[in-house]
Amino acid sequence: MHYRNREVVQVARQVREIAYDCDVLVVGGGIVGLSTAYAITRAAPGTRVTVLEKEPGPARHQTGRNSGVIHSGIYYRPGSLKARYAVRGAAEMVKFCAEYGVAHAVTGKLIVATDRDELPRLHALVQRGRENGIPVRELGPAQITEYEPQVRGLAAIHVGTTGVCDFGAVARQLAEASGAEIRYGARVVRVDRRAELGVAVRTAGGDVVRGRVLVNCAGLYCDEVARLAGDEPGVRIVPFRGEYYELARPGLVRGLVYPVPDPAFPFLGVHLTRGIDGSVHIGPNAVPALAREGYGWGVVRPREVAGTLAWPGAWAIARRHWRYGLGEFRRSVSKGAFTDAVRRLLPVVEEGDLVRAPAGVRAQAVLRDGTLVDDFLIKEGARAVHVLNAPSPAATASLPIGREVARRALTVLRTSM
Repeated sequence: MHYRNREVVQVARQVREIAYDCDVLVVGGGIVGLSTAYAITRAAPGTRVTVLEKEPGPARHQTGRNSGVIHSGIYYRPGSLKARYAVRGAAEMVKFCAEYGVAHAVTGKLIVATDRDELPRLHALVQRGRENGIPVRELGPAQITEYEPQVRGLAAIHVGTTGVCDFGAVARQLAEASGAEIRYGARVVRVDRRAELGVAVRTAGGDVVRGRVLVNCAGLYCDEVARLAGDEPGVRIVPFRGEYYELARPGLVRGLVYPVPDPAFPFLGVHLTRGIDGSVHIGPNAVPALAREGYGWGVVRPREVAGTLAWPGAWAIARRHWRYGLGEFRRSVSKGAFTDAVRRLLPVVEEGDLVRAPAGVRAQAVLRDGTLVDDFLIKEGARAVHVLNAPSPAATASLPIGREVARRALTVLRTSM
């Protein structure tokens, strides 16, 4: 027998002898990972899916620490994944919540210009919304107060398709409805991937889980998981902490109120959000975190800080945007400065009205040259699919993102069997 033929026969024998624990092994139990599991089992019933999540439950990081907004998709470049998936995902998320009894509401929101320099950007948002198929209504100062009596601005737009929901509850429902095996407390420490065989993942507890295809939805650690699998992601996750306050007088705000965003940044600025529980959250700002799970200045992980500083893109961001960063830092350390930012939209607010609330951390992918990746980023490797950039509006867009990742994973699975 020819050597190459013997090798093929040997590999085929190994594949038959491997006891796979699952067909698709998903790393990460946030809303994107769970949506992917949900999509796989619906597209290909009978496919065995295992989800590994290092926390004791789902949605403990980006999913469970955001403002709970179902975004309309108005901000995102027409034709981009963010635009297409957010518009589609918003409608699907409302339908999903209604079907499974998850608390939600379609409230609409205001985007308010408080300075004349913001008016051209506000008008550009109107145009972008129309290009993305989103109905918007332009408002003058008197019309603003019809929606929000305490909010002041020169002009605004009303976006009727924006809503709010409990994304943590959505994630829990996705986990249950997917039929996947969910293993909590399973932190991945090693990945052994062989293109002809599949993947074997070792967890911190010593368990080994074998699958035919790996799906990396590890969020804050997605670049590290990609490298563990032997794939160079080409990006580094640079964590940005978003700090929130809760409004002690929630009656000051009826719904959702946003400033006009700076198009140079992926952050939307300090905004006011009445959640599904009736509380009003204010924020977030955006400051570099000193750990990937750095929810406060006191959380410092030297190895992770060193990893960020070793990435040339982090230094490029600092050089390019240091003025913006100083403003965000000032609002982080000074409650008065944060209050001043809120007063641009809500003049009646007082410093005593702001009560500290839990922070979140945005997993922002950054290229080597310092460019902030401004769209969802999904890459494939041998027997692997990596979700490498899925910050906001990923929760809103999680159902279509999950279907796209599932489509790729199932394609890999079919070609490998």
